[in-house]
Amino acid sequence: MNRFLLFAYGLACYAIFLGVFLYLIAFLADLGVPKTVSSGAQGSVAAALAIDIGLMALFGLQHSIMARKGFKRALAQILPAAIERSTYVLAASVVLILLFAYWRPLPGIVWQAQSPALTDSLYLLGGVGWLLILLSTFLTNHFDLFGLRQIYLNLVRKTYTPVAFKEHFFYRWIRHPMMLGLLIAFWSTPLMSVSHLLFSAGMSVYILIGIHFEEAGLRAELGQTYCDYMGRTVRMLPFY
Repeated sequence: MNRFLLFAYGLACYAIFLGVFLYLIAFLADLGVPKTVSSGAQGSVAAALAIDIGLMALFGLQHSIMARKGFKRALAQILPAAIERSTYVLAASVVLILLFAYWRPLPGIVWQAQSPALTDSLYLLGGVGWLLILLSTFLTNHFDLFGLRQIYLNLVRKTYTPVAFKEHFFYRWIRHPMMLGLLIAFWSTPLMSVSHLLFSAGMSVYILIGIHFEEAGLRAELGQTYCDYMGRTVRMLPFY
C-alpha cells in the first residue's frame, strides 16, 4: 500500500482518537455534549445493566484481544505493519463511540457535593487525573503509543525499532501512572450518579485485570530487568 496513504490513515486514526478522548472527558463530566454517562431516557433497569455491562465488556475484549501477539501476527497477514498500532487505536475509538451512543442511564444518585469548594476540588482532582494520563503517554512515547511514529518511519523509509524501556519521571516510582490517572478521573466527580458509578466500577475492574496481564507480558518480554523494576516501584499506590 502507498506509504502516503498509510500516513494519512494513521493521522486520521489519531484525529478520531483525540475527538473520542475529549468526548470521554465531557461524557463523564456531564458537560457540553449531547449524550453523557447520566443523561437520556430511563427504561428498564435490568436492560440498562445488561447493555452497559455488555458495552464495557466489548471495550475490554477489544483491548485484550487486539493486544495479544497471536492477533497481531494474524493482523500482519492482512495489514501493513506500519498501521497495526493505528488500527488498534481506531478500533478502541470505535468501541468507545458505540459505548457513548448506546449507554443507558440508571436512576439514582450516590453522592452529590453540597458546597462549591468541594465541587471545585473534585473537578480539579479529576482534571489532575486527565493530565496525569496525558503526561504519562508522553513519558512512554506518545507518538509510538498511538501509531504516529510507525507511520512516520514508514513514510521516510526507515526501519521501525521498538521504544526502549526507560524510567522517566513518574515511572521511577509508579509502574502504571496512566492507569492511576484513569482511576482518579473516573471517580473524582461532584455528582456520582448510579450510571457513573457503574461505569467507574466496571472500568476500574478492567484496569486492575489489565494491569495483571500487562505485567505478566512485560516480565516475559523484559525478564529480570522488569522484575527488578517491580521490586523498587509500586503499581499505582503505596499499598498496591
